[in-house]
Amino acid sequence: MSATMDRRALLRTGGVLAAGATINLLPGNLLPGVAFAAPTNGETRQTKTVTGTFQPSIPDWYYIPVDVPHGVRQIEVVYSYDRPSVPPGVRGNALDIGMFGPEGHQVGTPRGFRGWSGGFRDRFTISASEATPGYIAGPITPGRWHVILGPYTVAPQGMNYRVDITVTFGPPGAPFRPSPAPTTAPAKERGRAWYRGDGHLHTIHSDGRRTPEELVADARAAGLDFVVSTEHNTHSAQLVWGQYATDDLLIVNGEEITTRSGHWLATGLPAGSWIDWRYRAGDPKDFQRFVTKVHALGGLVTAAHPFANCFACGYEFSYQLADLVEVWNGPWTPDDEQAVSLWDGLLRSGCWIPAVGNSDAHRPPSDGSPGDLVGLPQTVVLADSLRTPDLLAGLKAGRCYLAESAEVEVSFTASAGGTSAGIGERLPVDIGDPVTVEVRVSGVPETTVSILDQSGPRVSADVPADGARTLTWTTYPRHTQWVRVEVRRASGGLNSTTPNAMVAMTNPIFLGRS
Repeated sequence: MSATMDRRALLRTGGVLAAGATINLLPGNLLPGVAFAAPTNGETRQTKTVTGTFQPSIPDWYYIPVDVPHGVRQIEVVYSYDRPSVPPGVRGNALDIGMFGPEGHQVGTPRGFRGWSGGFRDRFTISASEATPGYIAGPITPGRWHVILGPYTVAPQGMNYRVDITVTFGPPGAPFRPSPAPTTAPAKERGRAWYRGDGHLHTIHSDGRRTPEELVADARAAGLDFVVSTEHNTHSAQLVWGQYATDDLLIVNGEEITTRSGHWLATGLPAGSWIDWRYRAGDPKDFQRFVTKVHALGGLVTAAHPFANCFACGYEFSYQLADLVEVWNGPWTPDDEQAVSLWDGLLRSGCWIPAVGNSDAHRPPSDGSPGDLVGLPQTVVLADSLRTPDLLAGLKAGRCYLAESAEVEVSFTASAGGTSAGIGERLPVDIGDPVTVEVRVSGVPETTVSILDQSGPRVSADVPADGARTLTWTTYPRHTQWVRVEVRRASGGLNSTTPNAMVAMTNPIFLGRS
């Protein structure tokens, strides 16, 4: 079957002929569909093909209806598209793919979601027993399924695509049994303490190259106490982490919601939770809807890599609706500097959203490539225990600092009149009271440590080769409403070759009674 489908053609099309049956186009961006028939004469497999062309000016999502009869054991989808050459500065073709079951494909229908691989894979399978990573194993219920296609970018020449859908008949096999991660990591439990974690990580369940087992090994080697699993637009990893968990690493469930208006993280979800991504910043009610859902599930919302320079990666939604801002993503680069400047500007305007840093690691080292280091950077959070609710409470309160590695330690306090406060806390003093600010750092050789307030850096000191330094300063609440710390390296090192790279930074301590 072949069709050239642009927006106007879709509006003109009233129905299509597929496998000898008419499938009417429902409201929405439906493409020509296929209908499979019950097997005859011992038939075990059937394959149907849909082809077409996307033009540059089109909606974000299209759906191929797939009518599935009784007795199907497995669905397999293979797709391809052309990649014509384009001039410098012009975006070529890229096409995402996923799947919804007969329970529904409307926005916000979690029961219908059966998986997503974006543009990372060219094929996937789903059965009752197993599924390709990124997809959800479970019964192949008869009814109308939908393959979802997401034209990420389309070249000026258009995009020719082909989707081959194969159903295999037979007994369904043993049902898949979810194995979520344990809710504790007893070997690392220390009660109220500082816990190190990486809150943005990927495996083969989305576009990462690490297996879950490899990610756990790298997180343990990085000295982390917890990690957050944040696969793009799917919760499939949440259902298998129990197979790889250890007693010295807490695995927290999450998702990276990858929209066409940027990315955001949902952290601390119950295992098996899925958050939809099919909306833009121009649809604020949809974003609010899913922020509310994450909060209802007990999770937090993070504005991810706000100035990432890949297409549709920079965060365009409301910061006021976010619980956290990821100001440091992977090795320090100019877009991280932009994110810190934005965060600092929000802070100066009276809008404080706690800052976090995560690796967003996708690739392990291979073939001489350094890959992405898990735990570069990491967020160190003061929590009542190494349990997800307590970690989320510490993060939301801003009781955390960012560090390039587990060797980096920061202690930061403000005190006056026998009272003291730490990172993310308020020191309740009058505007004329002198406040002593003290920061102690270790594990940061040949860097510069600075104390900042609303006017910028107020006092700085070089850190010697042994990596330790204590810096004190006296200020008054009449001069500033908050203080914070940055540690930077002039050049080189583990973190980045970018000049003046961040090595550690804290959230603020607030001064004054309100």
